Amino acid sequence: PMRKFLIAATMVLALPAFAAEVAKDAELGTTMEEVKASLVEMGYEVRKMKMEDGKIEAYAVLDAKLSEVFVDPATGLVTKIVDK
Repeated sequence: PMRKFLIAATMVLALPAFAAEVAKDAELGTTMEEVKASLVEMGYEVRKMKMEDGKIEAYAVLDAKLSEVFVDPATGLVTKIVDK
């Protein structure tokens, strides 16, 4: 019985994290690659990324809702989120 429990527990850990909306001041990373990986891990589909006005800008979709997420590359923190 213990072995079955361990297999089940391992399978649960392997599942992707539950979708969670990104929040202001969340730490996503200091590069476009890190920001994209963080958003994907949270359940977002990242449509487009660019640098604008010194900020990393990501267009990401969660539950059919598009958000524009701005990240300060110096700190890796979300500075602004605009829901489209």
